[in-house]
Amino acid sequence: MFNPDTLKTYSRAVAFGAVAIAFAGPASAAPVQLFPFFQPLPPMAAPQPYQPYQATPYQAAPSEDQDQVEMPARFRRQTVSYATREAPGTIIIDTPNTYLYYVLGNGQAVRYGIGVGRDGFTWSGIQSVTKKAEWPDWTPPPEMIARQPYLPRQMAGGLGNPLGARAMYLGGTIYRIHGTNAPQTIGKHVSSGCIRMTNEDVTDLYARVNVGTKVVVLPMTERRAELR
Repeated sequence: MFNPDTLKTYSRAVAFGAVAIAFAGPASAAPVQLFPFFQPLPPMAAPQPYQPYQATPYQAAPSEDQDQVEMPARFRRQTVSYATREAPGTIIIDTPNTYLYYVLGNGQAVRYGIGVGRDGFTWSGIQSVTKKAEWPDWTPPPEMIARQPYLPRQMAGGLGNPLGARAMYLGGTIYRIHGTNAPQTIGKHVSSGCIRMTNEDVTDLYARVNVGTKVVVLPMTERRAELR
């Protein structure tokens, strides 16, 4: 007698066997890669030995007046004949001719071109160097702040500082012999009374001068016929 339930059971067994054969495949076939979009990770590189950080050595910026301003020949540092009764080692500021002399003796002096005080800000007299500073900070005096309130109250030393590379302070005054970040003003009457030099020249003078050096500042008189 035909039994429908027996036929259903047989059909299910045949179907299951076909699926199993399809997955099994021939014994020699390669295994099926179920997830081909996953790639194996590359082998890890061997760790490198620790190398400490090596900073690039700092190189100081060059002086701003190096070969950037063509200085007239008469304002370049030079040894000249100079008759004076002052002792060797004395500094003489020739205000009207915008020269600074460092007396060598035997009728000789080193002459530098300088910038001096503008009209109404020149002065004269005898002082001495009471302090020396390299790349000095700048603190404008109250008198200058009153005239120019936009000035900073204090500025750290550096190439942007108007005192330049070196400064020599004169007595108890507000005046100094100092460098400048504006070498084009050498030979001019532009300052508030200080004596300015190129950074190269003030560095040379600084090396020659000691605290206590006598400084003679000549008054504004007629220019001597020495302009050469």
